[in-house]
Amino acid sequence: MFESLNGRSVFKILNTDKTKVGTLPILRAFAGDHLDHVSPYVLFDEFGPVELSPKSQPLRVDAHPHAGIIPTTYFLSGTGHHKDSLNYDFQIGKGDFMMFSSGKGAIHMEETGKTLFNEGGIYHGFQIWLNMPAKYKFTAPATFVHKEDKVGSIEEKKYSAKVILGELFGAKSKIELLSPAFYFHVTMKDNCRLDIPTNPVHNAFVYVINGSIEVEGRRQVSAGQVVLYQRGESLLNLYSKDKAELLVLGGQPLNEPVVSYGPFVMNTEAEIHQCMKDYQNGKMGDPDLVNAK
Repeated sequence: MFESLNGRSVFKILNTDKTKVGTLPILRAFAGDHLDHVSPYVLFDEFGPVELSPKSQPLRVDAHPHAGIIPTTYFLSGTGHHKDSLNYDFQIGKGDFMMFSSGKGAIHMEETGKTLFNEGGIYHGFQIWLNMPAKYKFTAPATFVHKEDKVGSIEEKKYSAKVILGELFGAKSKIELLSPAFYFHVTMKDNCRLDIPTNPVHNAFVYVINGSIEVEGRRQVSAGQVVLYQRGESLLNLYSKDKAELLVLGGQPLNEPVVSYGPFVMNTEAEIHQCMKDYQNGKMGDPDLVNAK
């Protein structure tokens, strides 16, 4: 690997932790920490991969609230079922990108989808939370499912990429955002050198899904690890000796106070107390109705 003179320096390499959300097995890369290097993102979970047999009990997270954030869901394989207090009830699957823009608060339920239940298969994807800028924290909640026609696509000899958010090498996502952010799903082939340009004042990090890559300082990064980068330069210098699959994310740091309590991410303690009060008073919806089959 030949490093660029204007390549970014690695700040830290993190390992993921195994945990569960409801009955879903996940790998968690970060949750409310490292914000100086991951903002505008605040949480990163990989769910699965887990193989389900036909007619097996669905993996599920019962109805729960969110406020002040946008949980995004992206499937590599399998299907999911989303139901919320905004009267949305739908199946999502590979290639779909869901954004649950929680704003002042809403409730949703998540579980493995109907096709997986009927046919079995691999359940695998990501739930990654985008923080909402302070001025949008108490806007009306909304749910969006974006299909592949909203996603930019790149096919080159040595690599391919899906531009889910932002822009890469002229390929653009059509998904609108509250603040600048990018989200790329990249597959690198054997002996691939890839220099990904970013705004030098924006954050950037890389998560390895499969395989391994070499990054600045000739450090090796394997599946289930995330690389946090320093700001100040543009290029992310990546090299794969063998095939590797990764997510590349980042964006403009919000540079605002973050106060979180479970699924609520706000800017002050008073706002967190307001969210708790609103949830307890039923203003975010009825969890029993969302849980109902």
